Amino acid sequence: MAEGIKDKIAIIGMGCTRFGERWDMGGEDLIVEAFDEALKDSGIEKKDLQATWLGSCMDDNNAGKSALPLNQTLKLPFIPGTRVENFCATGTEALRGAAYAVASGAYDICLALGVEKLKDTGYGGLPDMASQMGTKNRFLMPNVTAPGCFGMMATAYFEKYGLDPKEGKEILAMISAKSHKNGVKNPKAHLRREATVEQIMKAPMIAWPLGLYDCCGVSDGAAAAIVCRADMAKNFRPDPVYIKSLQIGISSGEELMYNEWDGTYVKTGSITAAKAYEEAGIKNPREEIGMMEVHDCFSITELVTYEDLQISERGKAGNDVRDGFYELDGKIPCQPDGGLKCFGHPIGASGLRMIYEMYKQLQGNAGDRQIKNPKYGLTHNMGGFPIMNVVSISIVGL
Repeated sequence: MAEGIKDKIAIIGMGCTRFGERWDMGGEDLIVEAFDEALKDSGIEKKDLQATWLGSCMDDNNAGKSALPLNQTLKLPFIPGTRVENFCATGTEALRGAAYAVASGAYDICLALGVEKLKDTGYGGLPDMASQMGTKNRFLMPNVTAPGCFGMMATAYFEKYGLDPKEGKEILAMISAKSHKNGVKNPKAHLRREATVEQIMKAPMIAWPLGLYDCCGVSDGAAAAIVCRADMAKNFRPDPVYIKSLQIGISSGEELMYNEWDGTYVKTGSITAAKAYEEAGIKNPREEIGMMEVHDCFSITELVTYEDLQISERGKAGNDVRDGFYELDGKIPCQPDGGLKCFGHPIGASGLRMIYEMYKQLQGNAGDRQIKNPKYGLTHNMGGFPIMNVVSISIVGL
């Protein structure tokens, strides 16, 4: 029977660029910025790396179809390199490739790096999405927008759980306000300004009930992780962070084929979370998870993810939001670094950026946003739409 990856792999170095409109830098510059921090943090030399994984979602922002831009930029001669892409789970997919390669015994030390230069591509998440995502099939999603899909999820959630629309919008606004408050404390975040619940509720509408502040933005950025065998990690640093679980699930499309799924949750997320907890040996996530970074592409996504992750009961996440459960000083802080709401979403980099925050928090190096004695950190990415998606979940700890 498969044992899983728990405690077989350690993260010994991480780096993360400042996210934002990095017009002054190309993709190669962002790669170097993230890698230099990770290498210095790890205590290894560049020559110690044995293989690389590059995560990048968009074909036309310096990654091409291979890992050549990574190995060439970093001057890593004649070692294996692999380019991966898995929608918004791309950064975590890069880490999964590096971690699994080390766990297999093929290598001792590997690099995972995610990068995206979205501001240069004009990508914004609105039509024409088909061409922006590299497909010529206009029949696949000719009029689909992400705000529209997640707006429908919000209205379905309000209806199922009896939330008055104003009450529902206020809960969503509290989620965004919390993340903006945290983002102010993070010098690497793109947007560093608080927003009140009142301001968020009065913001221009994008796709009802989601207003401007309910939607994450687009940015440029990169993040990197250096991983090694767990038994050698303390040769490089006294406080490595160990991978407890790495799970990725992809929906089969069955959500579209029959009526069991009601649109108020992400089926892939709930199933993948259960697998992640089993791999990590976590029995009661509400009591054992210490902090989270989840895929808040929209405020409603964060709300339903609380429930998909078995932290809040179905239909009761709003109560936890009101009680401050997910605030920086709450029981399980969510988005301690500001989340996608404050960083934006350079697709290939976001998953590793989330793990970077968990890594820093576990080592006690998160500065003004430091959480007290976290045991486990969880990250969650979701790519696609409620009706068809990919979800990645990682759990890390000391």
